[in-house]
Amino acid sequence: MSRIRLLPLAAALGLALTASASAAEHDWLKPGEFDRDTAACQDLNQRVNGPWLAANPVPGDHTTWGTFEILGERSLETQREIVEAAAKSDAAKGSIQQKIGDLYGSGMDADALNKAGVAPLKPYLAEVDAINSPEALGEWIRRDYSRGFGSLFGFFGTGDFKDSSQVIAYAAQGGLSLPEKAYYLEDKEDYVKIRKAFVEHVAKMLELGGVSADDATKQAKDVLAFETELAKHSLSPIELRDPSKFYNPVSVADADKITPHFSWSAFFDANGVAQPKMFSLAQPDFFAAIDKMMTETPLDSWKAYLRYNTINSAAPFLSDAVSEESFNFYGKALRGQEEQRPRWKRVLSIVNGVMGEALGQLYVAKVFPPESKAAALELVNNLSAALKVRLENLDWMGPETKKKALEKWASFTPKIGYPDKWRDWSDLDIRANDYLGNAIRASAFEHQFQMAKIGKPVDRSEWGMSPQTVNAYYNPQMNEVVFPAAILQPPFFDALADPALNYGGIGAVIGHEMLHGYDDQGSQFDAKGNFDNWWTADDRKKFEERTAKLVNQFDNYVAIDGLHVKGELTLGENIADLGGLTVAYDAFHKATENMRLRPINGMTPDQRFFANWAVVWRRNFKPEELKVRLNTDPHAPANFRAIGAPSNMPNFAHAYECVDGDKMVRPEADRVVIW
Repeated sequence: MSRIRLLPLAAALGLALTASASAAEHDWLKPGEFDRDTAACQDLNQRVNGPWLAANPVPGDHTTWGTFEILGERSLETQREIVEAAAKSDAAKGSIQQKIGDLYGSGMDADALNKAGVAPLKPYLAEVDAINSPEALGEWIRRDYSRGFGSLFGFFGTGDFKDSSQVIAYAAQGGLSLPEKAYYLEDKEDYVKIRKAFVEHVAKMLELGGVSADDATKQAKDVLAFETELAKHSLSPIELRDPSKFYNPVSVADADKITPHFSWSAFFDANGVAQPKMFSLAQPDFFAAIDKMMTETPLDSWKAYLRYNTINSAAPFLSDAVSEESFNFYGKALRGQEEQRPRWKRVLSIVNGVMGEALGQLYVAKVFPPESKAAALELVNNLSAALKVRLENLDWMGPETKKKALEKWASFTPKIGYPDKWRDWSDLDIRANDYLGNAIRASAFEHQFQMAKIGKPVDRSEWGMSPQTVNAYYNPQMNEVVFPAAILQPPFFDALADPALNYGGIGAVIGHEMLHGYDDQGSQFDAKGNFDNWWTADDRKKFEERTAKLVNQFDNYVAIDGLHVKGELTLGENIADLGGLTVAYDAFHKATENMRLRPINGMTPDQRFFANWAVVWRRNFKPEELKVRLNTDPHAPANFRAIGAPSNMPNFAHAYECVDGDKMVRPEADRVVIW
């Protein structure tokens, strides 16, 4: 990642606007490289990104390639410099540098890992082999979760939906190896093909784990049958967009009635969590099904399932033979990735998973000076002010609901760059030349860290992403918008670029995250982050009528092989895109109302604003990856994000002199206006 030093925003933008030469040095829009045969009014994405997309296919070690991936690679290169320096240093034992260096070094020793094979995993496989009763099965599950390995269901602590200041435990559906339930239950050609490949893959993994070929084939079929039964009782990704599906508060005694063969009291004890008065047993039908399977599904099927999961979860830390077989299915067969990423990238992803914030502490010291926070925060404040004006002037929302919406706006908390308080890693034991051991100890360390939160006040200083992540997020329970350091670079942000680019890039992203507070999910949480209805019935009806039009818009986009985008699945992101881009446009014009903006390279400021929005979403997909995402990803494919929001905005049509009937001008009856 290139190093950036961000100047205070107002001054920097002023400099960029008064000297075209200065702006040119920080201008990544290249109109001469646009598609001259496609008008922006017909397809903004093709106009701006078409030639680039044609010239930049997905590399062999990726399944997608575009703006986010390119910035991700820059971030990885910087991270590589950091971890390799740490691995070569004589850092003090117990320091972050020592732990990161030894973790990275242990993963890079391919010869040692290949020599060891699966031997380091044999004690854990022996535990699976020793299961001889439903009671022993329950004990194994509890022990597996206590080590941080559990995969049968999700178990975590987060804010109570009804009291966001306190952390409670949540148990939620899980246990599937394929992307979602439809892959098990529907007989579409692609799904049948994937199921066949999955069985072959499981058999190979079991063989690598020491199971004979004949037994491995039978056990692989048992694994598919086992997971198919789980799928029958699982909710779909669209169903899981309903927050109420995650909140089912029960006492431990009531939970035990749902799962009489699986003791939740014993489970909490095994995980070091004091017996709670209540916890959320989300999707209770799923857990009832698991309980039934504990007595009705043969133990050999259970053991095949647990054996495979044990091997597969450890695959990144074992020999090349094991990791390559895992890749052959999950990377190549399922997602179309042609080749594994280089070992250094794979190991670095483990470092990020294990000690992401610790690596982030070294990352920001290298590339993100403190004054950068102030520069980005000023832009956040400008977007926030524009959002307030929009909320105040909504013509479809009544005064009672509007008051609550503004209360929520007033309680937004922005987080920029990196945490103000860094996490303590003192108790994490990382050793040289012990990759799997490091992973096991790190898993237990993280699990204990998460379990210790349950029953305590929410720590609002915590971050859910590391600073080196090229992304951003909104947390409805904390009502916070978070922007890691790595996303604050071109084409999202450059303090010396003209404001059209910054507002069309990171400005729209900031607006996007803020508008998540008012999307189909976020709008169900109040100013304090509680799952509480703050709408009048009439206003909620009007909101849903407007969002239904957005569902319909995206339902009609055909992505590949006749497969449509799922408007319900992607609704939250599409609401945030439309609202975020709209608010960013307002903020852009407010911030520059006293500036003499001039065309640059033949493009007006408004045209540059919308063009940079498209640049942010330039992205190619492998066909297999795109099909998986259509089923599971709440984000629409990037090409539809580039055109979806602008096609609803009269400001876009005005900027490019579009007329009614152009593809990028939605008819008045279909135009979506929400926030």
